[in-house]
Amino acid sequence: MQASWNGIVLAESSDTVVVEGRRYFPLGSVRPGVLTESKTRSLCLWKGMAHYFNVVAHGSVNPDAAWTYRHPTILARRIRGKVAFWQGVQVERSPGGVKKSTISPGRNG
Repeated sequence: MQASWNGIVLAESSDTVVVEGRRYFPLGSVRPGVLTESKTRSLCLWKGMAHYFNVVAHGSVNPDAAWTYRHPTILARRIRGKVAFWQGVQVERSPGGVKKSTISPGRNG
């Protein structure tokens, strides 16, 4: 799978995880220099505190277009060390196939 924005492949990996319809890529699969730390945070009751990044490509900035859970809850432990994208970032199958894992928050959401 690959994530791209503004003509740049931001991340590419065959080891992604899908949670609530969002695909999470290993942080190590992200192209160096395309993420800058944002001050934005949000709280998900079952995943924990999200920390956001701005996406930078070809001199343009897409604010808060990526996030990670640095210390996810036990229910979301499989997304530790992974990053997800939104706000115009395209996520699609890349050449070579994909190894996909899917988790959900459980019966009570």
